[in-house]
Amino acid sequence: MSEPVVLTQARAGAMWITLNRPAAMNSITPEIVRGIDSALDRALTDDSVRAVVLTGSGRAFCAGADLKYVRESVGGDEAATAAFLQTVLAIMGRIEKFPKPVIAAINGLALAGGLELVLCCDLVIAARSARIGDAHANYGLLPGGGSSVRLPRKIGPTRAKYLLFTAEFVPAEQLVEAGLVNEVVDDADLAAATERLVAKLAAKSTLVLRRMKALVDDGLEQPSETALRLELLASEVHSHSHDMREGLAAFEEKRKPRFIGR
Repeated sequence: MSEPVVLTQARAGAMWITLNRPAAMNSITPEIVRGIDSALDRALTDDSVRAVVLTGSGRAFCAGADLKYVRESVGGDEAATAAFLQTVLAIMGRIEKFPKPVIAAINGLALAGGLELVLCCDLVIAARSARIGDAHANYGLLPGGGSSVRLPRKIGPTRAKYLLFTAEFVPAEQLVEAGLVNEVVDDADLAAATERLVAKLAAKSTLVLRRMKALVDDGLEQPSETALRLELLASEVHSHSHDMREGLAAFEEKRKPRFIGR
């Protein structure tokens, strides 16, 4: 029997989701999408999972949509193309709005749809050898998973247009200053560095992280005055939470807080 195209592992407070089509550079097919969706279902209901880590097997994080699948199974069929793109967009949106922090651990090439997956994650750690780019223009394709929208919002329109227009594969280190990548580490340290980040998140209130994520993401879509009002309303609601009371009590008693996510 062949291995699943998506592997999952509960590890040190995180659900590790590994794209597992190394011979095809973990390119995206409907089967990959279903595997990610199923893994997120499990991560959502497991209270021991404090964060999700998305990574790849072999030499790629993800090289984008499987162009062989697109050519043979979708081809020029407009309805089939629309159905495939809607499937991809749906999983991208689910990752972006997932209520637990999602970390991209970029182990190699992250191109086209792979870049689009990265753009949906909250935090990004990359191996030093990782290369990131939007490869659509190399094949006469337009983005279908959101890079023309999310990339300029993440790194600004000028940098985004450069990556989109040239389709260059850029070293991950060059995208730290741009704001796409949080940290670049030696290849051998990628898993350990990701686990250290997970440990930092796991010590926090899951309720706080969920509400913070929503405030940041929703606030980006609103005028500043509206976003500030939403933050104030959220803080007023949050003042009734157990975790806020526990955090203040722990501060007063000089001990570590015991958060329960409520």
